[in-house]
Amino acid sequence: MRVSGICKLAVFSLFVICAVAAVAAPPASGYHLIKKVPLGKAPGGAEYFDYITVDAEARRIYVSHGSEFKILDADNFNVLGTISGLKRSHGIALVPELNKGYITDGEAASVVVVDLTTFKKTGEIKSAPDTDFILYDPASKLIFTFNGDSKNSTVIDPTKDSVVKMLDLGGAPEQAVADGNGLIYDNIAETNEVAVIDTKSLTIKARWKVAPAGEPVAMAMDKEHGRVFSAGRGPAMQVMIDADSGKVLQSLAISDGVDTNVFDAGSGMLFTSTRSGKVHIFHADSADKLSPLETLVTEYGAKTMGMDPKTHNLFLSTSDFGPAAGPKGRRPAISGTAHLLIYGK
Repeated sequence: MRVSGICKLAVFSLFVICAVAAVAAPPASGYHLIKKVPLGKAPGGAEYFDYITVDAEARRIYVSHGSEFKILDADNFNVLGTISGLKRSHGIALVPELNKGYITDGEAASVVVVDLTTFKKTGEIKSAPDTDFILYDPASKLIFTFNGDSKNSTVIDPTKDSVVKMLDLGGAPEQAVADGNGLIYDNIAETNEVAVIDTKSLTIKARWKVAPAGEPVAMAMDKEHGRVFSAGRGPAMQVMIDADSGKVLQSLAISDGVDTNVFDAGSGMLFTSTRSGKVHIFHADSADKLSPLETLVTEYGAKTMGMDPKTHNLFLSTSDFGPAAGPKGRRPAISGTAHLLIYGK
């Protein structure tokens, strides 16, 4: 009887401990790899990946790949077409009402205009060296490029395909986000700041330091609650910023080589992808608190990411890599091994 009683007590105690642990520990995100899609060999052989853009309405995924863009179906993941003839592709801004896409070609210092039905080039706009990230601002109905080495932004009127202004940013820009109400928040990696752009006056409205993070490159926004998420590489941290005051509300450690932030308004999850092959998943518990939910292990080099807000699928591009080499110890991408990783629930 005594042994039985002790056993019962032990079992009960273990049950209580497990129940408490289950309540205390946040649930896993449920994300897992559902498909890997080969992208083929990059023209010229140099594998390179940059921004991924998802058109949720048209059900398309635009994937930067060396000197081309691959377009995939967002539902069955088949390759629909290729936009080629670029020197070094970076990002694409979509203007559906004009049936136009605008691709930044960094080495050509230009923006290539394409037809979104045929994927054919219809024009080219002179920009600046290292034209990199690009977005369409629905409030001003203007295109903004972010030119790294040139430290400025090329502002384009898509109705005329002409440059409205070259806006000095005071440092090398990275990923940016538009709030839809006339403001753009842009990471200035060189000065450890977020620059706030007024898209109507085309001026810099404010500059906010991102400390304790540094070298900010990844950007996303919770538009409903007015929160900007900026992730940096040195120190490697994710910070949450009040979009009105610029105050850093919270900072969280992340892994090395961050490149992209994506916020899913439907789930309240923030996804942060890094070169080390990890996606940090946070949950917005409130307007002032992020909680680490899970660190998803992907593949080395999978630092660029996009998300489909309808299915909540994540898309990351990478390739196979050789051993570390050279003075910086970088692992070279193996030609012809590029692929798109698709994660879902």
